[in-house]
Amino acid sequence: LTMGMQIKIRIVGRKNGSEKWLEDAYEMYETRLRPSNVQVETVWHKTDPDLIKNVNFDKEKGHTVILLDPAQGRTKTSEEFSNDMYDWLDTGGSRLSFVIGGAPGLPAELLQTYSKNEKLSLSALTFTHQFARTLLMEQIYRATEIRKGSGYHK
Repeated sequence: LTMGMQIKIRIVGRKNGSEKWLEDAYEMYETRLRPSNVQVETVWHKTDPDLIKNVNFDKEKGHTVILLDPAQGRTKTSEEFSNDMYDWLDTGGSRLSFVIGGAPGLPAELLQTYSKNEKLSLSALTFTHQFARTLLMEQIYRATEIRKGSGYHK
């Protein structure tokens, strides 16, 4: 494993718009990730145009960009997600950005620009964007534990 792998979760919405229990859960996984070589940062965007601009900037810098979309994204097992996450980090020079849309979903401009292989579905169910962020964070943590071969993932 290489040192200093960085994951960004780009999301439309307000940082303070989440319920406390979701923030507590997110922070718990953030704390559990600290000993690993994977750092996760959430970047909040107020508008879709701001999100699009920054996602395109990440792509231009060579980062791997994965859109979270329940309709167009592919679902994966946790093992597949773990393998893919490390492949995505490898391809993106240890930089990976996950993109979560706001209440109306991802902007059409992004959905049309990215291929099926660049889209992920956490579930066929629809979640609030704050819940999706916490669920994604748990899967990122689980992916690191699968890679380590720990007992967390059974």
